[in-house]
Amino acid sequence: MTREQLWQVLDPRWGDPRTLSALLCSSAAAIGLLKLLGRRQIQQKMKEARRTRDLALERMEKAAHRFKQENPGTQTAHILSLTMAELAEKLKEGSLSPESVLYTYMGQALEVTREVNCVIDFIHGCEDQLQKVKKQKEKGLLYGIPISIKDHINCKGHVSSGGMVKFLGQVKEEDSVIVQVLKSQGAIPFVKTNIPQTMINYDCSNPIFGQTLNPLNHQKSPGGSSGGEGALIAGGGSILGIGSDVAGSIRLPSSFCGLCGLKPTGERLSKLGVVSPITGMKSVTGMLGPMARDVDSLALCMKALLCEEMFQLDPTVPPLPFDEEVYTSSKPLRIGYYEGDGYFQPSPSMKRAVQQTRKLLQDAGHTLVPFAPPKIDYVVDELFTRGIFSDGAAHLVDCFKGDIVDPNLKSQFNTYRLPTLVKRILAILLKPIYPRIARDLNALCGVGSAKNLWDQHGAVAAYRTEFIAKWRKLRLDVVLCPMLGPAFNHGYAGKLFAATSYTNLYNVLNFPAGVVPVSTVTRADEEELKHYRGHYGDPWDNRLKEAVTGAVGLPVAVQCVALPWQEELCLRLMKEVETLTHGTKRRA
Repeated sequence: MTREQLWQVLDPRWGDPRTLSALLCSSAAAIGLLKLLGRRQIQQKMKEARRTRDLALERMEKAAHRFKQENPGTQTAHILSLTMAELAEKLKEGSLSPESVLYTYMGQALEVTREVNCVIDFIHGCEDQLQKVKKQKEKGLLYGIPISIKDHINCKGHVSSGGMVKFLGQVKEEDSVIVQVLKSQGAIPFVKTNIPQTMINYDCSNPIFGQTLNPLNHQKSPGGSSGGEGALIAGGGSILGIGSDVAGSIRLPSSFCGLCGLKPTGERLSKLGVVSPITGMKSVTGMLGPMARDVDSLALCMKALLCEEMFQLDPTVPPLPFDEEVYTSSKPLRIGYYEGDGYFQPSPSMKRAVQQTRKLLQDAGHTLVPFAPPKIDYVVDELFTRGIFSDGAAHLVDCFKGDIVDPNLKSQFNTYRLPTLVKRILAILLKPIYPRIARDLNALCGVGSAKNLWDQHGAVAAYRTEFIAKWRKLRLDVVLCPMLGPAFNHGYAGKLFAATSYTNLYNVLNFPAGVVPVSTVTRADEEELKHYRGHYGDPWDNRLKEAVTGAVGLPVAVQCVALPWQEELCLRLMKEVETLTHGTKRRA
């Protein structure tokens, strides 16, 4: 039977080429029209979300303006100059009112977001919370402290967008556990802050609310995914924020914006009531944690959160109150350290920061011991990348159905959505030229089966045992190590996801890790950067060099690490580092 005869058997009209041509054209037109309508619908949803944000900020501005008019004598500059410990003390003794503090920070947050686009919602219930706080019989540890909350952490009556269209319109009916506990301790959550689309990125941009800038230098990224928090706190618009971290998302913006941030052990704080595009992924541990301008603020926040209220609301959180004795101890520490992880060569300022901090700690009477994390290539490629994308990035790619990919995420997304076979072929072809990129592509294929997933989980457990054994053999209390930085130029984070090697190691291990700014980039650092080659001399090394150029004067941080459940010891090292480096700055 000829093709023409077959057409006529199926439908006589199909035998006419003109009919077939018209049918194909109309089908193509219909598909095109559906795509256009779908895109318009997406854009309409995003437009509506922006309008809701603008109305919320208008409401916030009216409230702040009204208070200012009614209370012209408010010492705004004085309130903004106080540390959180000082502010908490003045609120508790009554020399400052919760109203004056809340509305002062509301006004400052508005100024900061006009400059850098970091606030995406006003938590209008904060005014009701203010009245409840004033009526509390017992003043909580965070009495009257205004707090900013990362976008994807649920707040009653508000949307947790995740930077994605699919979550828009889903107004949450109750607060996340962490927000409930903050409120019970007298805190006043007042704004939600911007994030990158999907949060699997450490810039801070999404198609709904746009790009957040670094308040210290607008040509630089604030980091991510808790980038809105980083920008707002660094700009002075918040004194304490809650972020989250699955690869460095608290630590990276803290580093880029010159803040202190703590990523606790995975289950130390409740994660109930949080939106995520990779729910169900267990190979790499994500968690919530605080960000602030100094270490004492982090410690006070942890002390407030680790209370009976949290243990009751979420029974999966172990009932371990904050150990003040460990945090305030002056006992000399045995500190392991390393200046580079072997996967990405540290930038000159990163390396210098560790070297200078190590000397300060040694001079202060602590014992410093060289320490090298074992098998770092294996950890980054096989445990982190293959773990977080154990499904071959299928869940993440599915999230983009009915969405527009943010330009800063396109490089990542285009790689993630490649068919597994194509990833494998590219990995084979690239292996002789760019072995590190080839290994990454191979890891992005995921595990392939349930059996392999079990094996992967077993491999993470085995590595953790090996790491702890090496730590114990050297009798270490804590570890000092580099923190990725300084702040990247815009557009580079999405092309350098593997550069999170310095932070993602401790998500794989599920160790508490914190960041402390210790210095700023010097002209000598910038000059030395010109000779940066990296360990592999591949496109990633070239990009890292480009990403951190032009950063003279910007903050440089170090990372402090402790064993699981030892947040207080991690904070103790952070406080020691902060005290010593700030003393050096004052003398300078």
